[in-house]
Amino acid sequence: MKILITGVSSGVGFEAVLDMIQNGDHEIIALARSEDKLKRLYEIALGLNPDCKLYPAKFDIVHDDYTSLVNFVKQKVGTLDVLINNAGQLIQKPFGEISQIDFAAMLQSNLMGHIKMIQNMLPVLNDNAHVVNIGSMAGFTGSVKFPGMAAYAASKAALHALTECLAVEYTERNIHFNCLALGSAQTEMLEEAFPGYQSPVMAFEMGKYIADFALNAHKFFNGKVLPVAVTTP
Repeated sequence: MKILITGVSSGVGFEAVLDMIQNGDHEIIALARSEDKLKRLYEIALGLNPDCKLYPAKFDIVHDDYTSLVNFVKQKVGTLDVLINNAGQLIQKPFGEISQIDFAAMLQSNLMGHIKMIQNMLPVLNDNAHVVNIGSMAGFTGSVKFPGMAAYAASKAALHALTECLAVEYTERNIHFNCLALGSAQTEMLEEAFPGYQSPVMAFEMGKYIADFALNAHKFFNGKVLPVAVTTP
């Protein structure tokens, strides 16, 4: 499989890459904003599988030039079978204190960046490709909500709706779009949002789940927003 995944500097994206590189047949482009964290990811990946085909690249999904990224994809892997939109940001503030700039930042990181990624990758997505958007239980209809999460939840809810729309729009190309509304996993973002809370799910476990889903679930799901949670939060 030829795979592109964003947001790999830490947490579930980092762990998903480490799971996928253990299969030497996969060719993986891994994007993050931190060169140091990309270097660390690459070193660990080579330690686990010296023959892995991993191509890390520093890239900001909101601000950077997509022309160069498309050329990079064509040069390294040609086309894509899987796109995992995992990058994101959390700003947690009471609704009365959150500014429009904060709201815009949430929408840019958690929605518009993914829109730009999908639009620019469409020409290099193979027919029958699988696009997996990483959403959140924070934006899942009917889920428990928490104070200070309005902007984050709204941005993730929009990503969920986008997923459903694109699955319909790209039926003729047989491109599958699904969204995983993640509950808690023990990541830096969780620790920031819920200090002192210990998730029963480790980051590497959720990363493996995301990897398995991205590689196989298009055979069973399309246009679905699937809750992935065993606890609240």
